[in-house]
Amino acid sequence: MEGEAHDRVHGICASFGLTPGLAKALVHLSPGPGIAMHELAEQWGCDASYVTALVDGLEQRGLAERRPSPLDRRVKAVALTEAGAGAKSEVLDRLREPPKAFEVLSPAEQRQLRDLLAKLASADARLSEARARSRHIG
Repeated sequence: MEGEAHDRVHGICASFGLTPGLAKALVHLSPGPGIAMHELAEQWGCDASYVTALVDGLEQRGLAERRPSPLDRRVKAVALTEAGAGAKSEVLDRLREPPKAFEVLSPAEQRQLRDLLAKLASADARLSEARARSRHIG
């Protein structure tokens, strides 16, 4: 990412007092029973110590909390707090705002781009689901 997109993402993060890593963690978490921290490390493809640092940062800001896993009390799960759920919603709303560069496209071109990107996102989701199923089978 460079240019406006880079600056916009960093601006959004700064306005919430988050680093890009903390913002990414925030938008991947949900309220409720939470997700085990070791599962987050697996999903994100990172070391468990990095997940711990991200969760520490979100906890310090009152956006997430650790709690015993409902399945295994020895395992710590992490979930968004009410404040975290609100911040996630606001961050996502701001990230969804189109960049200024989109103004060079006509309304018809913008709709076409939206439809093409939706098609790609749908294909990616189907591919991800197929990969996940094949991992559980084999």
